[in-house]
Order: sequence, then C-alpha cells, then structure tokens
Amino acid sequence: MADDVARICLWSGPRNVSTAFMYSFAQRADTRVVDEPLYAHYLTVSGVDHPGRDEVLRSQSNDGDAVVRDVVLGPCDRPVFFQKHMAHHLVGIDRGFFDRVRHVLLVRDPREMLMSLVRNIPEPTIRDTGLATQTELRDDLHRRGLAAPVVDSRLLLENPEGVLGSLCDALSIPFDPAMLHWEAGARSEDGVWAPHWYASVHASTGFAPYRAKEEPVPPRLEPLLAECLEHYEPLHAAAVRA
Repeated sequence: MADDVARICLWSGPRNVSTAFMYSFAQRADTRVVDEPLYAHYLTVSGVDHPGRDEVLRSQSNDGDAVVRDVVLGPCDRPVFFQKHMAHHLVGIDRGFFDRVRHVLLVRDPREMLMSLVRNIPEPTIRDTGLATQTELRDDLHRRGLAAPVVDSRLLLENPEGVLGSLCDALSIPFDPAMLHWEAGARSEDGVWAPHWYASVHASTGFAPYRAKEEPVPPRLEPLLAECLEHYEPLHAAAVRA
C-alpha cells in the first residue's frame, strides 16, 4: 500500500552524530521523527549487553517485523517521517519494506568513532560499529535499484547547510534552514537510552564545528580499526558533498 509520506530511514553506526541528525530533521515543520524503534528487537535477537538494556526492552516492542509494520510503515501525521536507525539493528528482519522508504547511510571515520564507542562498549566488535552492515546494506539497496546516499559526519560538520542541502535534493524533499539549529536539552522523541548516550547532543544547539580527535586508537583495537577502514573508505568516497 503506497502513501504520500516520505519515509526516510537513516541507517547509521553508533557515535556518528546520528542523534544530532535526528534533532536537525525534527526542526522541520513538515517532519515527524522517531528514535531507533528497532533497538529492543536487536537486543533481543543478538543478546548483547548494552547500557540500560532492561529499560530498553521494556520501552519498545521487541518484534522487529511488527515494528516495521506498525512504526516504519505505520501512520504518520506529517509529510515527512524521519526514522533514526542503527544499521546493525536490521538483523533478522524481512527487507521487503525497502522499496517503500527512502534510505540514507551515515558514517564516521572509525579512527574517531572507535575512541567514542569504547566509552560505552569497552570491547567493541565489527558488529557494534555497524560498518560491515552498512556495506552489505548499500550493496543490497543497489541490487534492488534503490538510491542509497551516504553522509559522512565530518563533511556534515564542516558544512552542515551544504551537505544537508545536497542530501535533501537526493531525497526529493526541500531543504529547510531550520534544520541547522535547535534548542539545547532533551527531546520527547529520545529513547530511554538517552542518559547513557546523548549528553553531548543535549548540550548542543546545532551541529558543532568539526574538531579532529588527537587521541590515538590503542594497539588492542588496531585489528578492528583495520577491518573498519576496509568498509569505511569506499563509503566515504561515495559521500554526498556540498
């Protein structure tokens, strides 16, 4: 069943400014947003232990296919429905809905992402980064003949208006300058996991200027970094520019 809602699925990895991205879209008068509706499903099927796991499981349906039916493709009272997802939350879900939504991949240089991720997940794996899933997802979308614009978080922070404008063009929606700023603090759409992950975005009022992280990746994470870079570099090369 087709409808007139532009359903945008952001497939991100963790620590990729994805929450700021969601806050940006939430400033649009034509847009409704939802925060990681597949998180409880992922925790259930994967068995991973994330901060606030029990609270997340109580807060949402853990049936991924039901979430797709009732949320991803469910009713929306505005013309644009922006959905923030972690790419690796897609595990075990029928992808038959893919041609009914618009897709965006959000990536970040793993040399910076990993140093942020280890504060919450001390021993991350390639699955935790979402990068391998994003590579597979981009290939799958291309096989289906579906667009898969890539946004690199560094390029976004360096030129928010330019990159968002290019992305909106790719998604066939108008750019809205309101996307560049928001009020500090939490949003009602935040998932219950926000206290564990969202401190910096709650302190923000817009996309912070890009600042390179100087902390080196520790030797124990170098094999994971090498694996991440194999996925990140082709995705970065395809990223939309201003």
